[in-house]
Amino acid sequence: MMKEAYFAGGCFWCVTPIYKMYGVDKVICGYAGGDEENPTYEQVKHQETGHRETIKLVYDPEKVSYDKLLDIYFANVDPFDAEGQFIDKGFSYTLAIFYNNVEEKEIAEGKLAEIEKNAGKETQVALLPFKNFYEAEEYHQDYYLKNPEAFEKELIESGRKLL
Repeated sequence: MMKEAYFAGGCFWCVTPIYKMYGVDKVICGYAGGDEENPTYEQVKHQETGHRETIKLVYDPEKVSYDKLLDIYFANVDPFDAEGQFIDKGFSYTLAIFYNNVEEKEIAEGKLAEIEKNAGKETQVALLPFKNFYEAEEYHQDYYLKNPEAFEKELIESGRKLL
């Protein structure tokens, strides 16, 4: 039976391909956590909705665990940046884990506590109950496949990929 996970990791374009490499069935770009219904990219980008850029992962827990999904997440974000991720700043680019149940919450709490203990400082990752998810416009889906050169440029300019 397939499950869903929701992570805000800064620019949703930048974190999409990573999960595909680890056997996640679908990675859908969208917006989560705010109150505006059916927000647009422009509204979210301009901090008008209370939503964060978020990815929805549809995965088979027999192939990849929620625990592993969190490991991948933390390996690809800066959990100590309260302003956003890399060059993308503003609330809509801040980190959040939207949990679906108590088990997911407890797993995420454990990971956050471990990171804080190892680093000796507090993480800036919101841990929130799942509230909503609105799929982003079609041109955002699989952006890295549709626009490989622009995607590569984004990774380099953002500092996510070093030359």
